[in-house]
Amino acid sequence: MKLRYLIMNAYGVGGTIRTVINQVNVMAATDHDVELISVFQTRDRPRFPVDPRVRMRTLADLRGPRWRHPARHWLRRRPSLLVPPTEVRYATFNRLSDQKIVRFLRSLDGGVLVTTRPALNLLSARYAPENVVRVGQEHMYLRSHKPELVAEIARWYPRLDAVVSLTDADLGEYAALLDGARTRLATIPNGLTPADRPPAALDGRIIVAAGRLTRQKGFDLLIKAFAEVVAEHPDWRLRIYGDGREHGSLRRLIHRLHLYNHAFLMGGTTSLEQELAKGAMFVLSSRYEGFGMVLIEAMAHGLPVVSFDCPHGPADIVTHGRDGLLVPPEDVGALTAAMKVLIGDPSLRHALGEAARTSVRRYDMDGIRLAWERLFTELHAGAARAG
Repeated sequence: MKLRYLIMNAYGVGGTIRTVINQVNVMAATDHDVELISVFQTRDRPRFPVDPRVRMRTLADLRGPRWRHPARHWLRRRPSLLVPPTEVRYATFNRLSDQKIVRFLRSLDGGVLVTTRPALNLLSARYAPENVVRVGQEHMYLRSHKPELVAEIARWYPRLDAVVSLTDADLGEYAALLDGARTRLATIPNGLTPADRPPAALDGRIIVAAGRLTRQKGFDLLIKAFAEVVAEHPDWRLRIYGDGREHGSLRRLIHRLHLYNHAFLMGGTTSLEQELAKGAMFVLSSRYEGFGMVLIEAMAHGLPVVSFDCPHGPADIVTHGRDGLLVPPEDVGALTAAMKVLIGDPSLRHALGEAARTSVRRYDMDGIRLAWERLFTELHAGAARAG
């Protein structure tokens, strides 16, 4: 099967990039003809490993110092006319990328095109030929988008052949919005990144968290909750892995709460598997998620998890009391209490961790691949009948 995946920047770092590369790798490994098209290229090689059987193409090469790059004036003075201004990454697009993307979409002939964020889904719906099976992926959730963008989604997504959400809850939102459209709706979660995952050190005294240092991830809430934990358990430590614009404010919060000997901003890492294995528990403190990829990665190490039951994802992944603990969204006191429960009960940590390692097997990439293959096959068959 001929599969093309269009992504904004395959050369960056982030959850969407990692999960899309996971998909292209597993599809290429099973003899599909796979191409990964990156709108932008900002470095020589992708940060995540790409299977050599995957063909890569770039639409706009932005390597080199920005101040002397020939596309600089496009980036600064000519914003996109095709991407809705309420798209989160609107400022990244420009008139040059408009031209490159539309030219690419109009050049397609047959096969499957998978687009991976709202801007690209909308452009696929508008400009890709009808003989292409057009699949839009949602890597967050519908109601995380601003109302103006949701209106554009309602207008253009009915032209797509399928929209794939990460959770059933989000799928219900799309079903209500696109009621009456011919667009196929499906739920396919992200799959586990193939990796060696040593079992977690559950008898240690380290709490692990990971993600971009942004408000979404709620590390300010976690640090406040951990301050109450340390008051009773001063021998425990918190390690937060990730980079982002809130590094300075989080560091100041740690100092204001006198946690400089207990809570640590560890920076980004390319060996998160090894760092997760050092933990006795994992905590997800996000205000919202599209899915919660890092949750399943932590659970695959046998880590018991404590998570806010935020929209969307954690409740789809964690069964409260069986393989982790869920607490009400943004409830700092409840987060503190749940961490204290696991600290005080090593046998519960072990029981939840063992159950977690078993339950996340449903996210193995082979199973996720089969779900995608079934969807693509059914869409191809439906297109053939319509033709």
